[in-house]
Amino acid sequence: MTQAARQPHGLRSLVSGVLNSDGKAHPVENTFVAATVVLGALAFITSAFTNLHLLTSWSGLVGILTGAWGQFISATTGERFLLIIGLGASAIGFFLGMAHGGLFGGVIG
Repeated sequence: MTQAARQPHGLRSLVSGVLNSDGKAHPVENTFVAATVVLGALAFITSAFTNLHLLTSWSGLVGILTGAWGQFISATTGERFLLIIGLGASAIGFFLGMAHGGLFGGVIG
């Protein structure tokens, strides 16, 4: 007897379907994905304000490092896709933060 397959709804199923497309849980890799995307968004958004160059450059730098390590240990294509998005946003934020004053601009010296 054929039964209808029920698909779970909500954010959890979306994350599970995209990040864990192989059917296995990857909590460490997913944590790196989330951290990279959040840091990338923070760096990208704060790069519009020149007086926030410390926050922009540091969050961009940490986002680049977490994204690079996440790429190294990633297991699925969905993880790699979101890591590249986060890495790009982190890099743009980092470079604009460096152009506006850098990691220690105005604090040292």
